[in-house]
Amino acid sequence: MLLVFVQKLNPRIPYVFKHICTRILGIEVNFTSVIEEFIAHTGPKISYGKQPMGNELFIQSHGLLTQQGIESVDFTVKEWEETKCFFSTSDKSALPFDIFAASFYLLSRYEEYLPHVKDAFDRYPASESIGVKENFLTQPVIDIWAYKFKRELVNTFSKLSFGPKNYTIHTLVETRQPYAYKQKGFFRSLIGYLSDLFRLRLPLILKRTKVIVGMAKDPNDIFEWLINVAKKNSAKLTVFFLLGEAINFEESINTRRQKFKMLIKFINDYKQVGLIFSRKALEEPELQKEEKERIEMITNRALEGAMNAQYLVDLPNVYRNLVELEVQRDFTMVYQDAIGFRAGTCTPFLFYDLDFEIKTPLIVHPIATCTSAFLGKKEDEIQHSVDSLIASVKSVNGTFSMLFLNTDFSLRLKNRIWRTIFSEKLQDNTNER
Repeated sequence: MLLVFVQKLNPRIPYVFKHICTRILGIEVNFTSVIEEFIAHTGPKISYGKQPMGNELFIQSHGLLTQQGIESVDFTVKEWEETKCFFSTSDKSALPFDIFAASFYLLSRYEEYLPHVKDAFDRYPASESIGVKENFLTQPVIDIWAYKFKRELVNTFSKLSFGPKNYTIHTLVETRQPYAYKQKGFFRSLIGYLSDLFRLRLPLILKRTKVIVGMAKDPNDIFEWLINVAKKNSAKLTVFFLLGEAINFEESINTRRQKFKMLIKFINDYKQVGLIFSRKALEEPELQKEEKERIEMITNRALEGAMNAQYLVDLPNVYRNLVELEVQRDFTMVYQDAIGFRAGTCTPFLFYDLDFEIKTPLIVHPIATCTSAFLGKKEDEIQHSVDSLIASVKSVNGTFSMLFLNTDFSLRLKNRIWRTIFSEKLQDNTNER
């Protein structure tokens, strides 16, 4: 157990200390504001504040963790060995940066509460983030900082024990369009035929017909292959389904059909099923509740994981709704068009509501990248980037998650790289979280 002395305890301090000390390093951490208790403690202890009290291990506070509310914060990002950090400290501090304040800034998504220009889908764009601007988005910097802190702890407290933590893989598959031609119904199929005929796409008309009459397999129906690969080991896999209204008519199917429900049940027999909340549901809480109840009726299980259509993270409202619905985990913490760690970590963390200054029970699952971020990249570039991300997560025993679309696995030449990465790179894990 590590005892931390602070002048005054508030919700921000235990939130970020427990993420770094407990979730990443496996150390139990307690806090005190009583000097006599701190002095009397004979085990490992540090102080966190403006000035050290004596010769104890001291981490200087920047001040962000003792503030309340949201205001613009000025700081400079600097090099720190193989990584970068901000909120510099004086030479009195055991670390050259206040990693706890910097981590809180990233974990709470502080920058997303500040005024910013939104993209065409009303989202916080990667280009606005400090990670992109300062070129450290592809590193799980919080976990790297935590291991630098661990180095100081080991040098000072040789008997301090750290809990076990292993590198894990949790692959995610977003299923917006489970079928290209099947389960569309008469009206949607007719529209598809007319669209292909208008564009003179005669081979697609033939292909659609063969699939509908059962002479060929639907190209988007990759689920049997997916499960056959995934069930050979214990690596985690969550497949997300959209039950609400699709954004594009082309992607929409009748989700109330029995065959669609049987597909979800099939996945649920082997791996985890998640829900994609439709864009309309994100604006209407009652509809969001209805979509959650529908998938729970299909799977006969409480919904554990969900993600939002178009990767929308409108803080804090979207996450507050998930807390209200008692959704356990969110899988939307990713940029659609940028590679890297949006919240600066590869370790799942709790959503902190900056408006209310409270830690919530919602676990936010960070995602290293999604396939859409590699648009226009060659196979060797994709392979190199994914290998680099995996290596960075392995080095800090984190959780590597990559988000695919089910259509990424259809038998097209351009999809060969995604099938290879999923079946070879993301299936060698034996430690299930």
